[in-house]
Amino acid sequence: MGSSIKPPAVGRRIKEIRTKHSLTLDELSLKSGVSKSMLSQIESENVNPTIATVWKIANGLGIQFQALLEGKDEPQTSIHVTRASEATLLDSDDQAVHFQVLSPLKLADDLEFYILNLQPGGILDSQAHYRGTEEYLTVLEGRIRVVTGDKEEELDRGDFIIYDVDQAHRIQNIGGTDARVHLVVRFRKEEG
Repeated sequence: MGSSIKPPAVGRRIKEIRTKHSLTLDELSLKSGVSKSMLSQIESENVNPTIATVWKIANGLGIQFQALLEGKDEPQTSIHVTRASEATLLDSDDQAVHFQVLSPLKLADDLEFYILNLQPGGILDSQAHYRGTEEYLTVLEGRIRVVTGDKEEELDRGDFIIYDVDQAHRIQNIGGTDARVHLVVRFRKEEG
């Protein structure tokens, strides 16, 4: 006869840590992205949350996932390194734009980090993102034109730009040599 293994009392631990940090269910819901009703059910041990849900709650509490499972209240102090040799590399259909994805998968749909290499004349056309989404671009080498809607700016090495991307937008190498840019996309999701 095998013995059954009882899962950790995650709900009780979440409630203890939330209370210790003087967070209401509403506040933790906003920080974690988990609904107030789901948090209440988890804390009262009425549901068994998924790993993804517990991970979101741990992030909302600002502690390590493993620390939450162990009932500890340790601050979140992780480091993520994307080695150049392990980065995801993508190319545009015409091979004129090369992407190096720097951001870890866990940030997808929140923040994305890229290094883009554009050959002379290379163009990256993108469709509209959610309202409020922005891109932050720094020109590392070359000369770039950024177009968003009916606005455009020409940028040289060292220039930095922030622009809304809730409409079709374009990054174009307008110089005679390869251009290299660092691009950050900060997503905002439409509510409703």
